[in-house]
Amino acid sequence: MAKKVLIVYAHQSSSSFNAAAKNIAVEVLTAQGCTVEVSDLYAMGFKATATAEDIKGDLKDAENFCYLDESKLAWEQGRLSDDITKEQSKLTEADLVIFQFPMYWFSVPGILKGWFDRVLTNGFAFSQKKPYGLQTFKDKKVMLSVTTGSPESMFCTIGINGDINVTLWPLQNGILHYCGFQLLSPEVFWAPALAAAEDRKKMLESWRTRLQGLLEEEPLSFTPLYCFDKKTFQLKYVGEEFGLSVGIHRSNPRSSRSQMKD
Repeated sequence: MAKKVLIVYAHQSSSSFNAAAKNIAVEVLTAQGCTVEVSDLYAMGFKATATAEDIKGDLKDAENFCYLDESKLAWEQGRLSDDITKEQSKLTEADLVIFQFPMYWFSVPGILKGWFDRVLTNGFAFSQKKPYGLQTFKDKKVMLSVTTGSPESMFCTIGINGDINVTLWPLQNGILHYCGFQLLSPEVFWAPALAAAEDRKKMLESWRTRLQGLLEEEPLSFTPLYCFDKKTFQLKYVGEEFGLSVGIHRSNPRSSRSQMKD
């Protein structure tokens, strides 16, 4: 069966490097028989703020509004706003999700953070009772495709920006792995704005080549839940075999579970 791909795209300009990377992904994956849909967040005017406006009808507790609880109840009762339910429907149907964005302040643009906040609602995308354990997205692959403003030398273990594994940890582990997705190694375009035209072209050609076999790539490995205590959620075992992939920030050797594949 043809795979369905969702590209969540967060850049303002259609002439940007991010746009070029997005367009190549659409082209290559479509040529492989995939059905590709793009959520162009800026073009859609996607609302970034998580507010009571996201919920149709009465609130359970308007005086002490809690988005986490109210959005869960609204999802269960089919009362989330139309823009959220539309994105959730795209996500439900997708076999592969690619997030294409420029790195802003070591994270995602605000409009994409708003997509995470609003679309990945409590109950639909994660469970507080089963952190990292909801099975809804277990068969879906997801990846980050990101441009940086700094060269790779600044994002290494001795670079001033620190290890890129640490930078991406909140996104890859704290959001996507937490929600149960199968993560593919991120595609990092190192400072295309600072690169020569020929080097930018090489970056895009490398991306085109990777896309040819993207659907067959093996996902990254994260420490399984059984390695953690059920009450404290702390590692029961100590050692490289079970160490967290972001352990490099504690001056440990690079883990075999690194978020970046060589």
